[in-house]
Amino acid sequence: MFKDLQATLYDTWSWWWLLIDTNDLGYALAVTASILLVFSLLTLVFSKSKKISHPLPPGPRSFPLVGNLLSLDPDLHTYFASLGKSYGPIVTLWLGHKVGIVINSPVIAREVLKDQDTTFANRDVPAAGIEATYGGMDIVWTPYGPKWRMLRRVCVSEMLSKTTLDSVYDLRRKEFRQTIGYFYSQNGLPVDVGEQLFLTIMNVITNMMWGNTVKGKDRAGLGTEFRLVVNEMTHLLGTPNVSDFYPGLARFDLQGIRKKMKVLAKKFDDIFETMIKKRQEMDGQEGSKDFLQFLLKLKDNQDAKEPFSMTHLKSLLMDMVVGGTDTTSNSMEFALAEMLNKPQTMQKKKIPLVLIPTPRLSNPELYQ
Repeated sequence: MFKDLQATLYDTWSWWWLLIDTNDLGYALAVTASILLVFSLLTLVFSKSKKISHPLPPGPRSFPLVGNLLSLDPDLHTYFASLGKSYGPIVTLWLGHKVGIVINSPVIAREVLKDQDTTFANRDVPAAGIEATYGGMDIVWTPYGPKWRMLRRVCVSEMLSKTTLDSVYDLRRKEFRQTIGYFYSQNGLPVDVGEQLFLTIMNVITNMMWGNTVKGKDRAGLGTEFRLVVNEMTHLLGTPNVSDFYPGLARFDLQGIRKKMKVLAKKFDDIFETMIKKRQEMDGQEGSKDFLQFLLKLKDNQDAKEPFSMTHLKSLLMDMVVGGTDTTSNSMEFALAEMLNKPQTMQKKKIPLVLIPTPRLSNPELYQ
């Protein structure tokens, strides 16, 4: 590290003297003054960000401007565990201008995430998340309070209620049977398990949301496009962003992450607009109710204590499409990969299937 710093200083010094030798002293002084000004401003902002009234838990020594960013290990879980052995169950890390608290104790984690959940419920909205969720108006990033409770109540009472899930049981069984049949037909051939699971989950969720299950040849094409956009969005959300570590630089979008996310979010927004217009045109017609129809009625209800706007409506749809499809399909793909890599785990899962000879086990029977 010191060798790299020494080489950088040497190159900078040589470049500065080269400008002087070429009689471009004014330009050299202007550039040098600009660099010193930027460095001074960043140092000033960073020093102010560390003026916290309450003492922080112990942690590794941080450096000016960057904090502990340069010392982070790619395998964060093992890195955090090693910090816990050195500094205790609660560790402080400086991520640029942001302070992060790492908890390595199950007892303390339970206290924070369950017993004191409302105290620690709020989260910093990343720059990419602002663009993806209409300014952080979804259930994930909305601060805890009446509005968040309203959004949660909408999801739990309608989208995730037992009545709603039971109403689409036949659809879920049909979709998964179709997926299993496809896997069986490809015996001996390479199959993209993740993509097929994504198609299945997407078809179920979109049917629950706006009753428009994709069929035929369009199913694979639209599903592939959906997955590409969702994967890119989750990738941008997980990409380290200078704007998140240094909020003062967020307006410049130095990495272009907000710009890229805005383009991706626009693709989903166009789909949402199309589905909303279709549902509004069907208003008054007989047909199966869906989540979108309920949300539109809720938006038109002006007597509600917490107003539910079109922005809230779209942000919830975005949560369901991105969070529901990507997380579920990735979890299932990971579970299948684990069973393939660990034959003993696969054998344990085969035993219940042998003990239950029923060819068509119903959903309620799985819980008995």
